[in-house]
Amino acid sequence: MRAVQITRFGGPEVLDVVDIPEPEAAPGQKLYDVSAAGINFADTHQIENSYLAEQKLPLTPGAEFVGTPVGGGQRVVGLLDGGGYAEKVAAHDFLTWAVPDGVTDEQALAVVLQGSTAWHLLRTSAHLAEGETVVVIAGAGGVGSLAVQLARRWGAGRVIATASSPEKRKLAEELGAHATVDPALADEDPKAFTGALREANGGKPVDIVLEMTGGNVFAGSLSALAPFGRLVAYGMAARQETRAVPPGMLMQKSRAVIGFWLAHCMARPQMMDAAMTDLLALVDAGDLKPVVGGRYPLSEVARAHEDLLARRTTGKLVLDPSR
Repeated sequence: MRAVQITRFGGPEVLDVVDIPEPEAAPGQKLYDVSAAGINFADTHQIENSYLAEQKLPLTPGAEFVGTPVGGGQRVVGLLDGGGYAEKVAAHDFLTWAVPDGVTDEQALAVVLQGSTAWHLLRTSAHLAEGETVVVIAGAGGVGSLAVQLARRWGAGRVIATASSPEKRKLAEELGAHATVDPALADEDPKAFTGALREANGGKPVDIVLEMTGGNVFAGSLSALAPFGRLVAYGMAARQETRAVPPGMLMQKSRAVIGFWLAHCMARPQMMDAAMTDLLALVDAGDLKPVVGGRYPLSEVARAHEDLLARRTTGKLVLDPSR
């Protein structure tokens, strides 16, 4: 079968489309024909071997797919521990969910990893309470665009999104953000970014920040928190060193820094089921609108990663293994 494989670590240039043997389904798994594979920012870390879990070569990236069982059956969306950039995958039954007819492949892929992340960031980690101010870093991205909508739906008093271009800031506002901020303000001075976040909140500190950049954005976001505020860190997009947080700095304002990685929810199927049941129903009803960023042929996987790294995309990117 055709699949993407890397035999050395690096950037998009290491992504090769090759022929490899089909996977074999283990007990509790099924073999699926893939109609679309999801691309995530974490995949760019995986091929560099710069993410949370050490990678081993050779490897086929990809943590999510939409497909049907080989031989026919119900279309599902599923999560994987790798191997998604391929024509066929073997997936565990407890990590697949039936896709309603009214939900497209791209929409299903948008919610399975990024949507579940947004759901748990707000529900499980930040414990959003009605009326609180939520800052969503990268509010036009895959996780951010859904987090903005969910925060509004779940009663946030004010939602502030950051986005790197006027077009992306406009999109975040269309999705429900009350105000937007340019994260470039953090490049030279985290204090300027702190000030911009507070200004967007009427001069007041904020309650929750969903942070996936690191570096100066992390530092500026932490300083913007109100007493009992929570910063939930779930990414390292800037690939910058983030300075240690002294306990005294947390105690001074009763602030909290919380880490989140969806892999820990995948080990607890009931946590994934709760998010996916809610998210797929919301999309099917038209109450949650995933942003679809683009569909790339499998043969152009390197271009997809280049576009993602260059911040030329919004929303969900997918690969078409038939092309």
